[in-house]
Amino acid sequence: MNTLNFKFIFLGQSVLRYQVPLDVYTIINSIYESKYPQLPKANLQLVGKIEKENSLFFDGPNNKKMHSHNYLPNHVLQWFENCFKHYLNWNKIRDYKMHLNSIWVNQMFQHEYNPVHIHQGTLFTGLSSVMILKLPKNFGVEYSASETPQNGRLQILGASSGQFANVDYQPETKERDFYVFPYDMRHCVYPFNGPGMRRTLAANMDVDYNPVQNRGVS
Repeated sequence: MNTLNFKFIFLGQSVLRYQVPLDVYTIINSIYESKYPQLPKANLQLVGKIEKENSLFFDGPNNKKMHSHNYLPNHVLQWFENCFKHYLNWNKIRDYKMHLNSIWVNQMFQHEYNPVHIHQGTLFTGLSSVMILKLPKNFGVEYSASETPQNGRLQILGASSGQFANVDYQPETKERDFYVFPYDMRHCVYPFNGPGMRRTLAANMDVDYNPVQNRGVS
């Protein structure tokens, strides 16, 4: 078969995966573990069926569920902003304003899970993310269809329903992975069996932009 010369053209939403620098990864884990008793509980504003959901950063309006706070150093916050800015620029979004809204940690044990959901911050438009901080040695017994493991997996669901479209993404995650995607992309995490814990971080970045202007011909 002859090698074909082709160009990739993507019409839809993107998921970008980054590798977290070792120092950022180490600092976040260290702050979470050392400051855990002080970290505000985030359960009231989240849908996860998870006991340990705690906030590291919040810069939205004070409300009954959450008040402004920050446990992260400036260079770590700047790293998050750089990743979100890269995502927008890579996707050719222009004339936007960003505002880092919230960062929190989900620490899951066996049978806990995150149902299918979307995110929002102060705005309905923006970017969310999942960072892998800790993983158990394994996710336990797959009771059936072990050739397609699901235990403990992150699944991101695309909005496209057309023919030949990739409608979901289920990566084999590794510690220091950082996935960025739009607020309105549905996603979930399946429960796992056995000992160990799965620690992840989520960060929300509000993006204020003109959706009409940004839907123009590129």
